[in-house]
Amino acid sequence: MIDWSTLHDAYGQAHAIPELLDRAVDRDQEAIDLLWGSLCHQGTITPASIAALPRLADIAKIEDIGDWALDLAGAIAGGLLQPHGVDEEVARCAPTLAELRVTAAARLRPGLDGKTYLSRLRVMLAFDGQPLWFETLDDFTDSFVTVACPHCDASVTIAVGDYGCYSSIRDWHLGDVHQVPLRPATPHELTGTGRTLHESAVRDGQQRLAWGLTHLFGRAECPGCGSVFGIADEYEAANTPAPWNFTRSHTKDAP
Repeated sequence: MIDWSTLHDAYGQAHAIPELLDRAVDRDQEAIDLLWGSLCHQGTITPASIAALPRLADIAKIEDIGDWALDLAGAIAGGLLQPHGVDEEVARCAPTLAELRVTAAARLRPGLDGKTYLSRLRVMLAFDGQPLWFETLDDFTDSFVTVACPHCDASVTIAVGDYGCYSSIRDWHLGDVHQVPLRPATPHELTGTGRTLHESAVRDGQQRLAWGLTHLFGRAECPGCGSVFGIADEYEAANTPAPWNFTRSHTKDAP
């Protein structure tokens, strides 16, 4: 039994969370909005956020009613690497996160509109412990990431979308200058996360998403020095947060 009075959310003492969860099951939009604000305010995770995960997982199982709970749980999972001070509670939530991952995967199916499909795919990444790609993955209509060239350290803008698929050196007065076309990966060249995402998108008829993934997980030429590098590899190396060791001891070493 959770003693919510001992926990805090984004606004203070978390005693109101159980009632909000009860109301939100019946699609009370005010309660849902308050839960989002309390448990994931601007992406901030608190002890109450983690404590709410098992109940959110139960609600998320309810087809056509629990989508909001799946999205909220995904947003919380996407922020679990933040220093929230309750690592042991996160470790105990591992079975819940695995359960949520199964629920998210089951909601990925052909026929979904692109926005809904992307939302399901992103929360699945969060439950997989991949917060970087949870935050980064987008619909590839107007997508930009910035990476440092591994050879000359130039800041290279990568564009994937309706305005083109290219690498460039961004000038804040002149725009994206010296655009060089990206080199998309072929499906058989994809590995790891890129391959998993691409196979899912192809299987479920999400052609736009599959197309964008071949570019994001493809290669780019640095407009400055002409070297070629893997886009996702460099982006991941520079931006992936250091993992928290949820099993580590929190006792101080003896002097």
